[in-house]
Amino acid sequence: HLESQVEGRLGDKSAPVVVMCAGGVRSAFAARTLGELGYTDVVSMAGGFNRWKDEGRNWRVPEVLNPEQRNRYSRHLLLPEVGEEGQKKLLGARVLLLGAGGLGSPAALYLAAAGVGTIGIVDDDVVELSNLHRQIAHGTADIGRPKAASLAETARGIDPGLRVIEHELRLTAANALEIFAGYDLVIDGSDNFPTRYLANDAAELSDIPLVWGAILSHHGQVGVAWHAHGPGYRDLFPQPPAPDEVVTCATGGVLPGLCGTIGSLLATEALKLITGIGAPLIGRVLVYDALAGRTRELAYEADPLAAPVTGLVDYELFCAGPGAPPAVTAEQLLPRVVARSVRLIDVREPDEWAAARIAGAEHLPLDELLRAVADGAFDGCGSVTIHCAKGPRSVRAARALRERGIDADYLAGGIEGFERVAREWVVRGDVADAGAAGASDAAEAVGAAHDRGRRTGEGTE
Repeated sequence: HLESQVEGRLGDKSAPVVVMCAGGVRSAFAARTLGELGYTDVVSMAGGFNRWKDEGRNWRVPEVLNPEQRNRYSRHLLLPEVGEEGQKKLLGARVLLLGAGGLGSPAALYLAAAGVGTIGIVDDDVVELSNLHRQIAHGTADIGRPKAASLAETARGIDPGLRVIEHELRLTAANALEIFAGYDLVIDGSDNFPTRYLANDAAELSDIPLVWGAILSHHGQVGVAWHAHGPGYRDLFPQPPAPDEVVTCATGGVLPGLCGTIGSLLATEALKLITGIGAPLIGRVLVYDALAGRTRELAYEADPLAAPVTGLVDYELFCAGPGAPPAVTAEQLLPRVVARSVRLIDVREPDEWAAARIAGAEHLPLDELLRAVADGAFDGCGSVTIHCAKGPRSVRAARALRERGIDADYLAGGIEGFERVAREWVVRGDVADAGAAGASDAAEAVGAAHDRGRRTGEGTE
């Protein structure tokens, strides 16, 4: 096909051209033909490709799909936009998934089914009974297991040939850049604003695309932040909402099918970016209303006045906003709980309290506490630490107490973060000044409450 196709490939007939074949015979004929067609600077490579290999020069065998892969991905290969080259890109891709819950479950399963070669999963939580109505990668037998391990096992069951890496940890400013360095793309399926801003900033500093999604009740959103090609998450949301205004799935609920819809959209955007097909949601947000059965699109642009991200910060503090009450970490609170040297108030709802609680905490739901504060019931009391499930409600309570002149702080990360630290403390034997028995008592108090919740069907989000 040389004579019929070359002019469509090589438009400049004065450009240097080297023609090669296996041994040099066919390329000699081809070079002569090119000269007759008007190409003025053409040579044939003496000895051809065989001589190139014999002299030890660099060469490689092109990647090809084996018969099992061709059968497994046959419906993918039929798509002209994907084909064999696109499938090979997927097999060579490395995708990091933040969260193994409602969004992470369907996203990971579709990534595995599509043949994404390396999938990393970041999650520090364990599977609970209340997760199962929407986190479809986990089953009843997985209750109590780390979510990262449970999701990884399910993904490997879809395609054992894939590499699935479990990161059973909490993503922080201290470890994000190191983790991101091992991946080409990040999917953020987290459920809190500190992680969302951290993921955006770490992706920008790592120069990789970020596919993000969010769900609540019956609404969902999906977008792509890739600073090399368009605006990012901070251009859409320059400032996080006030913590006491944040409603989560734990407090507002969520339709289970919505998780599947948004999670599959996250996977689809990732596949588009990897293969280079279609129009990714860069500078656009897809908004889905499950009850109305409608979608709409919001377009946005980069903020020309926004300061570039130069490093990672304390995202818990950033999302707490100006004037936020002081926070105490689980690491700081645990010795005080064991020593019974803190007045700790739990402002969650009664069903949450019944499912899990921190030993020694008082229970006063948020609405009741706010009324008590307004009535002066706390005036003159000593210092108080407030906690809820994740943090937003406790921020609101601590702020109300401080406005009355009461020394109040809140537990960053809520009871969920506290339980994780308590478990790690016992495992490490890092008992600080409280004594091993006391640390164990504190950890077992939380763990036993969770066990009771599982048996009675009262899991926590």
